[in-house]
Amino acid sequence: MTTPDYAALEREIADLLGPRGVSSDMRQREKASVDGARMSPIIAEQLPLGVADLVAFPTTAAEIAAVVGIASRHGAPITPRGKGTGNYGQAIPMPGGLVLDMSRARSVIEVTDETITADAGAPMTALEQAARAAGRQLWMYPSTVHSSLGGFLSGGSGGTGTIAHGSNDRGFVVALDVVTPASAGELVHLEGEAAQGFVHNYGTAGIIARATVRLEPLQDWRGLYASFPDFSGALSVLRSLGRLTPLPRLVSADTPHVTAQLPPDDAFPEGRSSLRMIADIATVPEATALIEAAGGRIEDVREGANVSSAISVLSYNHPIEWLQKSEPGVYFHVEVSGDALVERIDAVHAVYPGGQLHIEAGHTVPIGMLAGVYESPEAVYAGIEALHDLGVSTHNPHQWNVDFRLAETVALARVTDPAGLLNPGKLNPDYAGPTKGAIR
Repeated sequence: MTTPDYAALEREIADLLGPRGVSSDMRQREKASVDGARMSPIIAEQLPLGVADLVAFPTTAAEIAAVVGIASRHGAPITPRGKGTGNYGQAIPMPGGLVLDMSRARSVIEVTDETITADAGAPMTALEQAARAAGRQLWMYPSTVHSSLGGFLSGGSGGTGTIAHGSNDRGFVVALDVVTPASAGELVHLEGEAAQGFVHNYGTAGIIARATVRLEPLQDWRGLYASFPDFSGALSVLRSLGRLTPLPRLVSADTPHVTAQLPPDDAFPEGRSSLRMIADIATVPEATALIEAAGGRIEDVREGANVSSAISVLSYNHPIEWLQKSEPGVYFHVEVSGDALVERIDAVHAVYPGGQLHIEAGHTVPIGMLAGVYESPEAVYAGIEALHDLGVSTHNPHQWNVDFRLAETVALARVTDPAGLLNPGKLNPDYAGPTKGAIR
C-alpha cells in the first residue's frame, strides 16, 4: 500500500476546517491514539498499538463527511473517535493514519416528543438535559455519561435504561446520517433496520455523523442507596427490584470489598455490600420493603436532576475501575451475564483468584463485571471456559475485534469501504470468540 502524503492531506483539511481544525503535533497525535484499553492488562501489555499521523477536529456532521471524503481520496486510514472512553482499544489507530476526533461536533439539532437528533460528538448528558427541558428522557445512555452519542452507538451497547429497553441496537436508533469512503464525502441518511448495520461496529462499515434516537416521557426518579451485611443479601433482591413496575432505570450492587473502593459517601458504610438503584418515585415504598425484608437497610433516598447520572457513574465498568485504581496492577475483569451470577455466586467467584462481582439487573437476566487477580492471558481464557460450564455467558473485553453482527458488518463493509480504510485492524472476519450479543 502506498503511504499517503500526510502533508498534502493536512493542507487540504486545513483549507476546510481552518488551521485549528487539524494537527500533526505529536502531543495531539499521541493524545488521540489512546482510549481506556489500559483497563485490560492483556491489551496494556501490547501498547502502544498505533499512533495517528494526523488528527482532524470537525465541528458539524457536514464537516465530518467532508473530512472522510478528503482522507478517502488520499487513501489514508481513518479511525473515528468520540470522547475516547471505550475500554477495548476500539479507538486506537493501529496503522496510523487520520484520527477523526468528533468531540467538537456537539450540536443538538432537534427535540420532538418521541426523538432527539444530534451530531455525533454531542455528550449524552447534553441530550438528556435537552430532553428533560422538553419533559422527556432518553431511552438509555451509557454509564460513562459524558460519552458522545456517536461513541455510544458505535462502541457501546447499554447502560442506564437497559432494564427497560435492552441494548442500543433494539429500537433505540431511529435514524443515522453516516459517511463512508463509497459515499465520497456525502452523508447518507438511513432509517430503521438500514441504520442498525452501523451500530456497535466501531465505525468499520461507516462513520456516524448524526443520529436520531428515542425519547420517552420524563419520570420522577429517586436515587435509592441501600446496604447489606454481605453480598448475598443484595443478590437476593436484585432480580425482584429489577422487575418493579414502573421498571427502574438501573439496579447495581457490589461486594463489600468493591464497595470499599468506591468514592467516599455516607451511603457506603464500612464493611457492607452496597446496592444502588434509580427508582421511579412510585416504587420506592415497595423497594424499601423488599430490601428491609432481606436484611438490608436504606442508607439514603436522593432526588433532583442529577440522581440518575450520580448512580450511573457507579455502574457497569466503573466499580471495577475504582477497584483497579485502589489496587493498581492487580485486577482484570470479564463481562458476564446469567442467573448463575445470583444462584451460583460462590462458584462464580471461585473461577478466578480474588473473584469480585459487580452486578446489574439486566434486561432479561443479571449482568455484571467479574473481577479477578490477573495472572496471565491463558488463565483469563481458561476462566471464561469455566464460566461457560457454570451457565454464565461472557464477553471478552481483552480484544478489539468487532464481535456483534460480525458477518453482516463484513458484508456491509465490502460495499461501503472496499479499500478497508475505516478503523483498520478491528474487523476480523475470522474472529470466533465470545460475542457482545451474549450479554443482555
